[in-house]
Amino acid sequence: MSIDDVRLAMLGTGNMGEAVLAGALRAGVAPGNVIATARRAERAAEVAQRHGVRTTADNVAAVRDADVVVVAVKPKDVARLLAEVGDALPAHAVVVSVAAGLATSYFEDRLPGKPAVVRVMPNTPAAIGAGTSALSAGSHASPDDVALVRAVLAGTGDVVDVPETYQAAAGALAGSGPAYVFYVLDAMAEAGVAVGLSRELSTRLAVQTVLGSARLIAETGEHPALARERVTSPGGTTVEALRRLDAAGVRAAFVDAVEAARDRTVAMAAELGDANGAAEGSER
Repeated sequence: MSIDDVRLAMLGTGNMGEAVLAGALRAGVAPGNVIATARRAERAAEVAQRHGVRTTADNVAAVRDADVVVVAVKPKDVARLLAEVGDALPAHAVVVSVAAGLATSYFEDRLPGKPAVVRVMPNTPAAIGAGTSALSAGSHASPDDVALVRAVLAGTGDVVDVPETYQAAAGALAGSGPAYVFYVLDAMAEAGVAVGLSRELSTRLAVQTVLGSARLIAETGEHPALARERVTSPGGTTVEALRRLDAAGVRAAFVDAVEAARDRTVAMAAELGDANGAAEGSER
């Protein structure tokens, strides 16, 4: 199937849903072949105007002729949504979940027949084609189903295959990762203000430093530790700064943060009755 022939239903247009929608359009999905759902009329109008797609509040109507159905509602709302659309879902449709914590089996158990389900954890930079998405295929998803999902996600950025038992860990690192980077950027900009720079200049310097440093590692393939050593002269300013960061436990705090995010993902699955999603926490 050609990408511009794919009929896409986007169930939920919050931050993550809209990011995936923007990436799908960038990949070549035709706006006229997209139906996006939103609860509020004003949100539906906003999405329609921004992306040129059809919108509705009717989830059943959205999925009826779809080839790919992206479930982008909050995890607590997924069971209700699946019960609502299950009978209208075409047998050939591939269901793509971006709901944190819920295993593919959670969807397979709640949809009729043997649905093809693919679980994806993207992140918000997908909105500009610079995201990273962890992908895991369900038990009924064929290689062609996975290839179709990859084609739809091609405009979101990098897509990596992950064993489903590691989805919680991947989401804790990459799904929540942009927030960690924004946190660091804010701290760096604030530090620049503390040493006398204007807020505008400090923020500009911090953003470009993070952007350039990440690009350097991506393009050279050098290990971050080696790159760090390359700019750390003995007895110099950088080594003194890094000594302070180590003394404050910054590295350990990042490890704790990612572990906490993973554990919360597992707990959310357990709260929603997803035994397989909860079992991902056993991969420690």
